[in-house]
Amino acid sequence: MLQLDATATSAALDFAALIPALRQAFVAGAEVPLRHTHRIEDPGGLGGTVLLMPAWRPGRHFGLKAITIFPGNAAHGLPGLHAVYTLFDARTGVPLAQLDGNVLTARRTAAAAALAADHLAAPDASRLLVLGCGRVAQLLPAALREVRPIRTVQVWNHRAEGARQLAAAWRAQGLPAEAVEDLPTAVGRAHIVSAATLATAPLVPGHRLAPGAHLDLIGSFTPQMREADGACFARSRVFVDTAEALAKSGDVLAAQAEGAFDPARLQGTLAELCRGERPGRLDAGEITLFKAVGTALADLAAAELVWQQADGLAGTGDQK
Repeated sequence: MLQLDATATSAALDFAALIPALRQAFVAGAEVPLRHTHRIEDPGGLGGTVLLMPAWRPGRHFGLKAITIFPGNAAHGLPGLHAVYTLFDARTGVPLAQLDGNVLTARRTAAAAALAADHLAAPDASRLLVLGCGRVAQLLPAALREVRPIRTVQVWNHRAEGARQLAAAWRAQGLPAEAVEDLPTAVGRAHIVSAATLATAPLVPGHRLAPGAHLDLIGSFTPQMREADGACFARSRVFVDTAEALAKSGDVLAAQAEGAFDPARLQGTLAELCRGERPGRLDAGEITLFKAVGTALADLAAAELVWQQADGLAGTGDQK
């Protein structure tokens, strides 16, 4: 079985190739059972959550990701999310490759956000606000620049020093970036607001979203998590990556409980957008909201892209 570390996995997931691969995958579809979610209690800490995410395409590949989310890891200087991904031959069950799940998850998540923004953000959106400093947050400017003319980036984090460090890293890469501490003001100025945090209380004030803004909510993939208040949903045309978000996302569930969102108002899924079955942005002034909880379909598409390149380099000719 091929073992691919973080560097090798990342090298095969350039956004210029990954975003089109995800688009194709959402159009074609796959077998994607509901994820398994398990809580791990820790009497001495905050504990964590384990997600098991399978997907397969009959006659081609089967993939399984095991992902752990431990919000208290920041206090130990560790990322809050860890994952491993195993790709199998769906015809025989033979393991083909084990990939770095952290890199795969982060890059496919940022790519999915960009894919949604390509349908929902204003064509001339140039001002990006990122909430968070984790693996996904770090990748968002690069991913979104593949689909929109992003010229300035602001970053906010609950730990201000983290935002300053990330902004400095982006500037070193040649991207005009700055850290901000006044979040409501920054939200009001942004064309795209992209939140990638582990927050459990609302961060984005919906009343500050500017006309024409696009709100991208990446965190809140469990019922206990939340990044946006009810006004964000009340003012927006709402889309999700998969229908599973309606049952899994704390953002959606809380907005519904507050009367700010009715599932009947859902405008569509990412697959429906990619297939042209639902319209994306309708006019320059509307506010759009994309809520993602992550899907094993995107994992599988990313893993197949990695395998295709690794297999080709190995010269086996086995292009499943």
